[in-house]
Amino acid sequence: MRWVSSRGASPAVPFIDALFAGTAPDGGLYMPERLDPLSPEQLEAIRAAAGDIVEIGTIVGSHLLRDEISASDLKALVKDALDFPIPLVQVTDKIWALELFHGPTMAFKDVGARTQARLLHHFTDGTPLTILVATSGDTGSAVAQAFHGVPDTRVVVLYPEGKVSDVQEAQMASLGDNIVAVAVHGTFDDCQRLVKQAFADDDLRSHVWLTPANSINLGRLLPQVFYYFVLAALDRPTVSVPSGNFGNLTAGLIAKRIGLPVERFVAATNVNDVVPEYLRTGEYRPRASVKTVANAMDVGAPSNFERMLAMYGDSFESLRCDIVGAAFDDDTVVAEIGAVYRRYGYLLDPHGAIAWLGLRQALSAEERGVFLATAHPAKFREVVEPAIGEAIPLPPVLAEAIKRPRHSERLPVDYATLKNLLLAQSR
Repeated sequence: MRWVSSRGASPAVPFIDALFAGTAPDGGLYMPERLDPLSPEQLEAIRAAAGDIVEIGTIVGSHLLRDEISASDLKALVKDALDFPIPLVQVTDKIWALELFHGPTMAFKDVGARTQARLLHHFTDGTPLTILVATSGDTGSAVAQAFHGVPDTRVVVLYPEGKVSDVQEAQMASLGDNIVAVAVHGTFDDCQRLVKQAFADDDLRSHVWLTPANSINLGRLLPQVFYYFVLAALDRPTVSVPSGNFGNLTAGLIAKRIGLPVERFVAATNVNDVVPEYLRTGEYRPRASVKTVANAMDVGAPSNFERMLAMYGDSFESLRCDIVGAAFDDDTVVAEIGAVYRRYGYLLDPHGAIAWLGLRQALSAEERGVFLATAHPAKFREVVEPAIGEAIPLPPVLAEAIKRPRHSERLPVDYATLKNLLLAQSR
């Protein structure tokens, strides 16, 4: 398998090159040169695995990374990374939640970040590596946890100051050692622009070996394909994905292309609705992000939209065949958290609530559906507790993180300052 740029102006490369580079020389994002379907035997083995994510990940990962890593090495890697359950929980007679928040930081990004850390370790030659990542919330904590203490690796996490939850900041800024948390006086989009500038800076990269850990990196993106195949137990459900940078939805689209039997996807967002707007109008108009109660989705210029378009040959009509859009404001989201808890006894975080709302809007009376529950509600207790009128006990791992001392570097939205920080950290 070779990996090509979404912009089509760079040569195809092996997976190891795409993994460490993150972005292609032409500025595009790496994606599979082709997406061959799984065989009937592979699909049957996935169904027989009955939700065993290690078995599913080994089958799907070996299919995507054939000739790049042996099945035995991949299975050991996935077993080490995904040592937590990914349950499919029935909420109503026609709706299930795929709970992706049972990892060490209690967010779905644990799946991609932990697998990526082990892929990098598998392929590295011991050269000191700097992981540079921008986050609107859960990516930073998952990447920090996944790479904490990994030899010859330093992680620099940029997050918008004052725009992540208390728990999220605690998980990023309290680890120390090889983890550097950087609070940027701006938005997530500002953080993302700074990261892109760093990766485009040939002078910097001649001094610092940089690798991204956002979903722009294949090592983060491809493992997210694995958990969609837990849904093979259901009969062609509609799947609603809470969407910010759109890596999670891109992974779902890859899963569908290689044989996952799903009806369609819902791109469910908050008021940062550039992709739902595109799906309605055919016009893509990125803009400054707006702060909401679902902060991991406060993205006004989603990076992975470029991959999505490239997968569908830049065809608006083709993309609309597989995806519908939905967007909801904060008042609606908060009200729905309370309503679902009272009626069904199921506790949603704000991102899961948006996915739930998008699914309910898209489903017909006869259809069945799944929404992705991407973060533990306790990570957003400042939103959830007033919505349900009850206190939420903090799980032990979150309670411990809250108590640890924190330290963040402070950074203006200024690339020269970031470059100096990266050079200093690499010494």
